[in-house]
Amino acid sequence: MNRINIDDVDLNLFKVFEALAEEGGASRAAIRLNMTQSAVSAALRRLREVFSDALFVRTGRGLAPTSRAKELKPIVSEALDRCRQSLAIASPEATSFHGRSISVGMSDDFEIALGRQLIETVARMAPGVRLIYRQTHSQIVSDALANQEMDLAVFAGAFAGRGLRHQLIGEGSYACLIDATQHKKRRTLSVDEFTSRAHVLVSSGGVVGIVDEVLAAIGKRRTVIASTTHFASLPHLLKGTKAVATIPEHAAVAISRMTGLALLPCPIDLPKYPVAMGWRSNAMRDAAIVRVHAAIVGCFEASVLRLLGGDER
Repeated sequence: MNRINIDDVDLNLFKVFEALAEEGGASRAAIRLNMTQSAVSAALRRLREVFSDALFVRTGRGLAPTSRAKELKPIVSEALDRCRQSLAIASPEATSFHGRSISVGMSDDFEIALGRQLIETVARMAPGVRLIYRQTHSQIVSDALANQEMDLAVFAGAFAGRGLRHQLIGEGSYACLIDATQHKKRRTLSVDEFTSRAHVLVSSGGVVGIVDEVLAAIGKRRTVIASTTHFASLPHLLKGTKAVATIPEHAAVAISRMTGLALLPCPIDLPKYPVAMGWRSNAMRDAAIVRVHAAIVGCFEASVLRLLGGDER
């Protein structure tokens, strides 16, 4: 096989590769890059020649990456990130970031509670940045960051990984949600009332949650009638029933405000948990990521202050 010289390769091809990998289709990549679809298709043909691989194969839902493309994606994205960082050095006080996309990993409880606020904050602090929310959780976040699947990540807990950094940005607690029409207008549930109700569990595993662990320690159990991996489905699962869901308080507050579900304190003593943000060590050389990082920290600080203020009133 002949060795390919970088002088013979149009480096713009790598932008097309990244767009195809992230958008999953030539037409969507063309829109993102402000190119014609035929130009993107031509670039893909050249990429296939360069790497001697199909790279992307057509499926019923667009283009899916081959094993070689999956291997190349973090390498290409890291190289492009370095190029973006070099441009940031040339213009460290950039006031506009049009055309930039920053991917933020978070589970949908954080997205429900802070997603809109973060969009508005980023629009002020980093005009032109497009946020891409990606689902993640603490068990997969380090690999997702290392593999360039996201630029920043918000998650419960902490992690360690080579080339990765994280900082604590908050502390989480839990609250209960029920259908107010199925409740006697009291502002609390006793432990016995809590355990006698059917429960809807939000869990990636779908079997045992922190509530079960704490109840077991005091010799009690609950009955879980359904589990889901998404907090957004809770209003549909709880409305018209006497079931209860125990979830992170930030999500419970947001869902209660939006849906009218009753927000109640949890009658058992559940442990608080740390909330952290993670990123690749070299990411802070990118001015756009720095701005979004600061926006996330600011949103968490504002959220904590707002909740405290509401309690005092």
